[in-house]
Amino acid sequence: MPEGDTIYRTASRLRPLLEGRRISAAESRLAALAAATLVGQTVITVESRGKHLLIHFDDRRVLHSHLGMHGSWHVYRPGEPWHKPRAWAALVLETADAICACFRPQTLELLSDTGFRRHPYLHRLGPDLLGQQLDEATVLARFRVHNATPIGQAVMNQTIVCGIGNVYKSEVLFLTRVDPFAPVGRLGDETILQIVHRAAELLSRNLGGQRRRTRPSLDGQRLWVYGRNGQPCFSCGEPIRVRRQGDLGRTTYWCPKCQSETRNDES
Repeated sequence: MPEGDTIYRTASRLRPLLEGRRISAAESRLAALAAATLVGQTVITVESRGKHLLIHFDDRRVLHSHLGMHGSWHVYRPGEPWHKPRAWAALVLETADAICACFRPQTLELLSDTGFRRHPYLHRLGPDLLGQQLDEATVLARFRVHNATPIGQAVMNQTIVCGIGNVYKSEVLFLTRVDPFAPVGRLGDETILQIVHRAAELLSRNLGGQRRRTRPSLDGQRLWVYGRNGQPCFSCGEPIRVRRQGDLGRTTYWCPKCQSETRNDES
């Protein structure tokens, strides 16, 4: 599933193929996207902001995509076989020597300059954990607005910090020994910053394109708790548990012994 590291890699893959290049052809199944109006435009920058991918054009419009659970961007050379039928693509952008196709995005919209600046969600995004050095005071202030929210939901709130998805949520809270159901207000500033910095570290560590890994081990097990419901914890042997959390019912995996609420009270 696309999280901050996935979108960062996607932007890095698209950047050398699109930046400074003129769009020679564009098509979309979405009539509202008006893809044909992109023909003749030049891409200025391609950037990632957490889970969001932004392609900026020289007419100051911005293509915003959010891949959700199942979306992806594919890159092909002219004449190269596609992995999915072209007809399935939500958008196809072509330059003289590359074809970039977006499949199954959760969000895909072409924004005017004003629409981008006034976007009801994008301008509210928190600091990108794969961006520049984090301002710890800003991060803490954003978390403290949500003191009544369980930390397992708060770390997924992209308006607090952006880039953490379901996998990193469970993995980071396990590594920092924090109960995912404890409210933010019960955690000290040091604990919150430890969570954020560990998340940034793991995201950065997984930018190379290999299968996502949070556990340095030779036994073939890449993750500490995610996807391991009922299996023994690698640290204490207690069975890993899973529970739906928040209004969207996102799955949270945790070890009830290593991440006991008592540890949060002591932090």
